[in-house]
Amino acid sequence: MGESITCASVEELTFEQALDQLDQLVRRMESGELGLDESIAAYRRGAELARYCQGKLADAEQQIQRLDEGVLKNFSPDETSDPAT
Repeated sequence: MGESITCASVEELTFEQALDQLDQLVRRMESGELGLDESIAAYRRGAELARYCQGKLADAEQQIQRLDEGVLKNFSPDETSDPAT
């Protein structure tokens, strides 16, 4: 029951694990199988997981910006010209 909702500390999860747990929580909540207390616990856990995932994505974006030094900022998948030529 509530055991799977709050199993591990969010900080112990990888981004992929947190995203998977969030997806599972959303599915359970949408299914209507949770009682009121479980729904509240699932919502709290989901909000915590969502914040964690957003933070991880923001960290990754900052790392990429530091690494690429602006090289990828103007990249468009439609571009066919080779900038090295």
